[in-house]
Amino acid sequence: MRKNIYSVGQINTYIKNMFAQDFMLSRVSIKGEVSNCKYHSSGHIYFTLKDGSGTINAVMFAGNRRGLAFRMKEGDKVVVTGSVEVYERDGKYQLYAREIALDGAGSLYLKFEALKRELAEMGMFAPEYKKPIPGYARRVGVVTAATGAAVQDIRNIASRRNPYVQLILYPAQVQGEGAAESIVQGIRALDALGLDVMIVGRGGGSIEDLWAFNEEIVARAIFACETPVISAVGHETDTTIADYVADLRAPTPSAAAELAVFDYRQFAEQLQGFRQQLARGMMRQVDAARTKTEHMRLRLRYLSPENKLRENRSYAAELEERLRGCMERLLLERRHSLALLSGQLEGLSPVKKLSGGYSYVTDAAGDAVKEAGKVACGDELWIRLWKGSLKTVVTEVYDE
Repeated sequence: MRKNIYSVGQINTYIKNMFAQDFMLSRVSIKGEVSNCKYHSSGHIYFTLKDGSGTINAVMFAGNRRGLAFRMKEGDKVVVTGSVEVYERDGKYQLYAREIALDGAGSLYLKFEALKRELAEMGMFAPEYKKPIPGYARRVGVVTAATGAAVQDIRNIASRRNPYVQLILYPAQVQGEGAAESIVQGIRALDALGLDVMIVGRGGGSIEDLWAFNEEIVARAIFACETPVISAVGHETDTTIADYVADLRAPTPSAAAELAVFDYRQFAEQLQGFRQQLARGMMRQVDAARTKTEHMRLRLRYLSPENKLRENRSYAAELEERLRGCMERLLLERRHSLALLSGQLEGLSPVKKLSGGYSYVTDAAGDAVKEAGKVACGDELWIRLWKGSLKTVVTEVYDE
């Protein structure tokens, strides 16, 4: 019977396919001590993972370096997550690392990352679900331990910034068994009071101390809370799942108090500034209204019937004065002309001539006698004197 004979490459390919088909080996987490750690110039990291029972070669390619939050070195106790595959050319299997975490925090870190990815895929971190923090909160809820630096910092800062703000504390257990359930109860209890904003947090500690804020039930309680939530867990470098779900993250409890409680003194100064601006604006409006009123008054005065009548009276008086002047000048001129004509008439007046000793002679028919040759002896004539008249008979005629 003829035996099947395979090449080395065929066997290596077959083994590689077997590894690839093994679901467990496609994503596995291995704990061990780092040795032979080398950072290659290409960005890849080559190292060996060992424990008391054996070793395994491992590599983290440059593209996966974002899964390493620290610089790995010889002797580090780590948990490496990745896949075990066969390098076909050499026929050797090795661990291809995608994430590396220090041991101790390693299991918690993996749990943290898994929950973080799950909640992110559900949209619980999406910005469109973030509620705005009110600028002028009057009632602020605090879910934290009744004792400790966190609550004291929040009280001190709140009283300094605004002594009129009411702080309502729910004394929750923030560490150890049952802490997550206590925090959830506190969130729900304060949310039912209709507060303006809520602070959920605690002081600093290890990842184990802060773990209650990485629990899914706490994340869901914050997400479902109708009251805007500010997370304030640990120190500035600490990050929890609660920070991602909350409407706003504060690096410390003190910072959370500053974000939640507005500064009353600053508000009072702003209010005073607004009051002064309003007063100046009102004075400008009043001055403008006065100017407009005065303008309208003058315009009304100019256009009013009374003013028109007054102007017409003045104009009529002026016309009357001018007419009187014209009449006086005309009368004076006429008097002067009359005096001249009167003088001329007086010079031609028969009465005046008669008063000077002259007489006026007419014949019997009443015609004036101007020539002696037209009168005959015996004609009757009338001689009119200045006073009286004479009737005479011509006795002699001298025609010279």
